[in-house]
Amino acid sequence: MMRCATVRPLAAFALLLTLAGCAVDPVTGQSRPTRAGQGAAVGAALGAVIGALTEDDSSRERRKRALIGAGVGALAGAGVGSYMDREERRLRDELAGTGVSVERVGDRIVLNMPGNITFATDSSDVSADFYPVLNSVARVLDEYESTLIDVAGHTDSTGSSDYNAALSQRRADSVARYLTAQGVDGRRVFTRGFGEDYPTADNGTAEGRRLNRRVELVLEPIVAG
Repeated sequence: MMRCATVRPLAAFALLLTLAGCAVDPVTGQSRPTRAGQGAAVGAALGAVIGALTEDDSSRERRKRALIGAGVGALAGAGVGSYMDREERRLRDELAGTGVSVERVGDRIVLNMPGNITFATDSSDVSADFYPVLNSVARVLDEYESTLIDVAGHTDSTGSSDYNAALSQRRADSVARYLTAQGVDGRRVFTRGFGEDYPTADNGTAEGRRLNRRVELVLEPIVAG
């Protein structure tokens, strides 16, 4: 299992989309996000996280070479999309009703694990109640072995940025350790803590902070060539 300490890339685009996608509540007079604005902010944050995770091409190539050398089949052509379609369906079936969302971004699959169901407050130990969910994820990941697994930790903006970066890294590492303990090949896994850098919601509200505390699994196909 590989890991990387957090860096602090700009998340201005996601923040601008969050602010732009707001309306004024006619009863309270307070700004509130529109459905379109929320979707745009989530999409922008996801895109930025995926972009940051794929910056280290050397890490991805090392993992890819190690796995192909160990006999893991690489995907090619139309088989890539078909393989990820099947994995996506399996994940949606396994995770229905768990609170974990499954998003498709091109040929990648992103699992969003909200912090309130994954960890106790200010803890990096996976909650025992969440073990069955991670067991389900591990079963599918083990079945669909031709994917790289990036585990990204995120926090809200409460506390110092340094503390949040370290906490998000520990949480990403905890999820990765749990998955590998269930049999997922650690050579597929890379972890990174982003702290508060990629919010998907307004940190000025309790609900927004809850949404921002999360761990994301980004599943990327191992493509031949």
